Amino acid sequence: MSLIWITKAVYVEGFKVELTFNDGIVGTVDLKDHLEGEVFKPLNEVAFFKNFELDSWTLTWPNDSDFAPEFLYELAMKQGVNANNSF
Repeated sequence: MSLIWITKAVYVEGFKVELTFNDGIVGTVDLKDHLEGEVFKPLNEVAFFKNFELDSWTLTWPNDSDFAPEFLYELAMKQGVNANNSF
């Protein structure tokens, strides 16, 4: 796999974010089951979760938490990419 990063991120609902990756894949990830540990604790509040930003690489939050773009890509592939993608 070549280097993966996120080019667009749109909040959907709950703990779901629609992500567009640099290879054109668009998928919605549900991070609800991945918010464990001290650094992710604030993200369990939807109001805080929605405050993500997209840096040049991945999603980040005000408390300096983030997810590796490769993890988000794999999660998008497992949870299903949006129908407009072609392989």
